[in-house]
Amino acid sequence: TAFGTIVLHISPEAAIGGPLALVENGDQISLDVAAGRIELLVRESTLAERRARWRAPEVPGSDRGYLKLYLDQVLQAEDGCDFDFLKKYPGGQKID
Repeated sequence: TAFGTIVLHISPEAAIGGPLALVENGDQISLDVAAGRIELLVRESTLAERRARWRAPEVPGSDRGYLKLYLDQVLQAEDGCDFDFLKKYPGGQKID
């Protein structure tokens, strides 16, 4: 439906301060599908300024309960989207 290359999932997520959190309207992004690389074409000094003023979004009700557990413990997509304490090697050793 897009008639070209689209990006469906990128992590680490912007909500936890990943590079996507620093993207602003008008920024140019280079996408190299063959190399599996995506690059934000913004000067490092500009990114440093954005990083300094970035604040994590507030999520109502995230101070306790299941939502807090989910936000604090669920792994990113490339790590399986599971609770970190459930991801183990076959021998039972936790993955760091």
